Amino acid sequence: MTDNYLKRQQIISIVAIASSITACSIAPGISPQSGLKQPISKIHTALQDPAKGQINAQLPPSGKVENPTFTVPDRFQGKTVYKVQPSNNEKVIALSIDDGPWPKTTLEMLDILKQNDVKATFFWVGQALQANPDLAKREVAEGHAIGNHTWHHWYRRMDEATAKSEIDRTADLIYKTTGVKTSLFRPPGGFLNNGLAAYAKSQKDAVIMWSLTSADTDPHAKPQAFVNNVLKGAKPGFIVLMHDGGGDRHRTVEALPQIINGLKQQGYRFVTIPELLKMAQ
Repeated sequence: MTDNYLKRQQIISIVAIASSITACSIAPGISPQSGLKQPISKIHTALQDPAKGQINAQLPPSGKVENPTFTVPDRFQGKTVYKVQPSNNEKVIALSIDDGPWPKTTLEMLDILKQNDVKATFFWVGQALQANPDLAKREVAEGHAIGNHTWHHWYRRMDEATAKSEIDRTADLIYKTTGVKTSLFRPPGGFLNNGLAAYAKSQKDAVIMWSLTSADTDPHAKPQAFVNNVLKGAKPGFIVLMHDGGGDRHRTVEALPQIINGLKQQGYRFVTIPELLKMAQ
């Protein structure tokens, strides 16, 4: 009796261990034949990162995804843009979001934008992009437009070589990380006379400013103030300034759904900045 009991227990234990190993070795959507050829971290990323199509089997048959290029109409090349007068005065507005990609905040804002079927234009800082490439890939995968916001986010005056480095280094990383090429540039702090805008214009980029700010960098303001600033100041063809990086932006995250809902109630349709430029009279 004792020997038979021990043998049964051994068999049960072997079966349980084998089942456990099989379950741990196969991530959802990964074929058993593939085993653990990829590190767990890479499998987890593939499952969580929409930019990678979740798993390889869900990519287009060719395995190729067309990389977006955000160009600007000839009339805006080398120009500074604050707003656009849309044809027929259509009630369109563009949300622009600076200083990311940023941990947590960018993710939360992307979720809100997706839930509300809104596309925005993100201006990336090179250092932030370098630190958070997967967030950047998700932004592109979900159809948002991308602009260049320099590498260091410096305000100081720069010689041409430094300005070139700040912009070109960021452009190179944007392309390397996401395949995106962009002709949209925004100078940090909106400074137009420190060498950055001059270099961007020499490359025929459009220097994109803003016509309406949420003022979400005010350290003392409450989220409702950001909402009020946008809803009271909105006009057709305006570009709204907001931030997802450069600091704690939880108040912006809190304000964003109200801003979107309020603008929709006013009859506005959301467009990216490239779309807005193409609508100019």
